[in-house]
Amino acid sequence: MASSAGNTPQNPESGSVTQVPDVSDGPDRRGRVRARRAAIMAVPATAVAAGLLVLTAEGALGVQFAISGMPFTVTATELAGTGFEQFGGLDHMAPGSPNEGDTGGQVLVVTSAIKNATLTKLCQSVDLGGINLRITAGDGKDKVEASDLTTDSTQLSGNAAFTNIEIGNDASTLTKAGVKGPIGVFSQQADTVYIGDLRQTNYATTAGVFKLPGLKLGFSDKAC
Repeated sequence: MASSAGNTPQNPESGSVTQVPDVSDGPDRRGRVRARRAAIMAVPATAVAAGLLVLTAEGALGVQFAISGMPFTVTATELAGTGFEQFGGLDHMAPGSPNEGDTGGQVLVVTSAIKNATLTKLCQSVDLGGINLRITAGDGKDKVEASDLTTDSTQLSGNAAFTNIEIGNDASTLTKAGVKGPIGVFSQQADTVYIGDLRQTNYATTAGVFKLPGLKLGFSDKAC
């Protein structure tokens, strides 16, 4: 359900010593990395029919760690939050990760940041290859609560509503959730956010506080 501005790729300083080229860093791989970096600057916000607002202009804040590269699904019947931001960027896997495939260990993500959030009937599952590690919480009268919540996603859907939304901000100027993204990156923010029937494919989640009433964790053949 989160990559930090600190994860934004930095260009290494050029040295004066001639080095033997590394074939793993050939033109094709460098081209893919450049294309992903360029995509951060270009992903627009998109409004979809039937009241679904998919905000894909974003991502590069929440996580401050190397991601595993294994996506996980998060669902909730309702998410309500105050202080909402979104912008785009890259998450990074640990060097040599078996999950990097042809991505160079990078994943282009949509990062959502919410200052304070509640979620109803939260479900999270990760496919471990024929079986799912599944977590549920907030099924009873008490909802899941989170503060300083960030999620780094490749897909997000639901029925969304916002108050005082601003679209087209520079990510480095955001103020609603206390997070600032990379300069020059398209972003948006709002005072409040509500998403019904939330569904996300995430690579990372972080939170300052995460309260999970009625937590259940186990293995299941059923994903969220």
